[in-house]
Amino acid sequence: MQYSLVTQWHLDAPIEQVWAALIASDDWPKWWRFVKEVVEIKKGDAHGLDSVRQFTWTSRLPYRLRFAVRVKVMEKPHWMEGIASGDLNGTGSWKLEKIEGSTRVTYRWTVSTEKAWMNLLAPLLAPVFAWNHDQVMLEGGKGLARHLGVSLLNFQGSKHPYNPC
Repeated sequence: MQYSLVTQWHLDAPIEQVWAALIASDDWPKWWRFVKEVVEIKKGDAHGLDSVRQFTWTSRLPYRLRFAVRVKVMEKPHWMEGIASGDLNGTGSWKLEKIEGSTRVTYRWTVSTEKAWMNLLAPLLAPVFAWNHDQVMLEGGKGLARHLGVSLLNFQGSKHPYNPC
């Protein structure tokens, strides 16, 4: 089953600060609740291109996902894209936009599931999996805001609007 999910975070932080935190994915487990482990598999070039990291994620639902991401695009500080393989296969991209002194982050995640049980139950549980993705991403936005010492001004998930203001 393929999923196309879009998330937006609006953070009260300069784009350079948000970019620096996002490209430091080895540190994500320190501030992103559902990221359990990030392991560098391949270093990549000086800009991070072709680097590969394996991610282990949990979620609000009782399962883990493990997949590797190879960075294929890195355009500081506005765009990065990677190719995922493992329990999920597809692409993920981060687009950062400067809005005065704040930053809007748009994450696009287009993946297919590889776990047999997920594919078997997808016709019934696809909306639950999308909700779960939104929960993981909401925690990421909140965690990044805490990590940067700023406010999460807005969150928009595929199925879940959130505005703390």
